[in-house]
Amino acid sequence: MRYSAEHKQETRARVMAAAGQVFREQGYGGAGIDAVTKVAGVTNGAFYGHFKSKSAAFRTAVVSGLDELRQGIATLKAEQPKGWLKAFISYYLGYKRTCGLGEACALPTFSPDVMRADDKTRNAYTAELLRLIDEIAGGLSAESSGQSESARQDRAVVLLAMLSGGVTLARAVSDPDLAERIARVVEAEASKQ
Repeated sequence: MRYSAEHKQETRARVMAAAGQVFREQGYGGAGIDAVTKVAGVTNGAFYGHFKSKSAAFRTAVVSGLDELRQGIATLKAEQPKGWLKAFISYYLGYKRTCGLGEACALPTFSPDVMRADDKTRNAYTAELLRLIDEIAGGLSAESSGQSESARQDRAVVLLAMLSGGVTLARAVSDPDLAERIARVVEAEASKQ
């Protein structure tokens, strides 16, 4: 039976969304193809019709997740040109810190696995991270006239490291008060960027 191009695109989108969710929740080592296909509601054959391997699906989930973050920032900058940074920091350390792990930001959830991934995945991550840094740095230009592009990019790196690290620490601790404290302290410092 032949499927339409639309059906194939819908199936691929379901598999990609499921891969992103499962890899966020279970990590690369903990997630298997069966878990991804179960969440997507497809067979293993359908999975392999779209991805050659688990690592290809992971790479796609990483790229998609970082692109989603970059697009979210671009949208926020367009909607709130003056206050986008404060709104982003608050959202990131609020909702993105407390949502279900399957919905969490790609940066803190995927980075530990990317460190152990193949070169192709690490190169794709690097390219997307650079795009993300440029997106943030571009939004810092209005707030930091006189700073070079390189200096704004450095600020963007610091901001991403603070937010990602803060979310990672806050999610890892078992004490809710400590998690809130971490978020509060990181938000205060990030807001200075």
